Amino acid sequence: MTAAGRRVLVGRIVGLYGVQGWIKVESWTEPRMQIFKYQPWLLHAAPDQDVEIAGITGRPQGKGLVAKLPDVDDRDGAMALVGQDIYVARELLPSPGKDEYYWVDLEGLEVVTTEGVMLGRVSHLFATGANDVVVVRDGERERLVPFVQGVYVRSVDLSGGRMVVDWDPEF
Repeated sequence: MTAAGRRVLVGRIVGLYGVQGWIKVESWTEPRMQIFKYQPWLLHAAPDQDVEIAGITGRPQGKGLVAKLPDVDDRDGAMALVGQDIYVARELLPSPGKDEYYWVDLEGLEVVTTEGVMLGRVSHLFATGANDVVVVRDGERERLVPFVQGVYVRSVDLSGGRMVVDWDPEF
């Protein structure tokens, strides 16, 4: 599957700032101010309803970030946004470096062992203190494979839709 049409979670609206519609933003971009360069934002307003917002401005404020969205001019309007995740279109992000991947690009890949045994597909990933972990599901079971390239993850072929892992199918 290609990156086209995918969206990436880059932050969350976590609170209010003042009375003129400013919001507090938690950014997961690096550097964190980069979140304001990726626009438009896609806010998940309701099931099956994303709101696209462009023209967002922001700045550092204390230890966090604050943002001003167009057409949100008071505290009540801003309050309706608190708790919403901030997504951007995958194609807005820079290309990853060699042997680097955006998690969203790995989701859905077929996962096979070095011996050719099908384990399932990448459901999602999560971070631990030591390394990221790939969650592989086949409908019946779930496997947690450390995303350690060269050790457990032997190859990733995004265009071919496949990840090869050195992993015991019984584990």
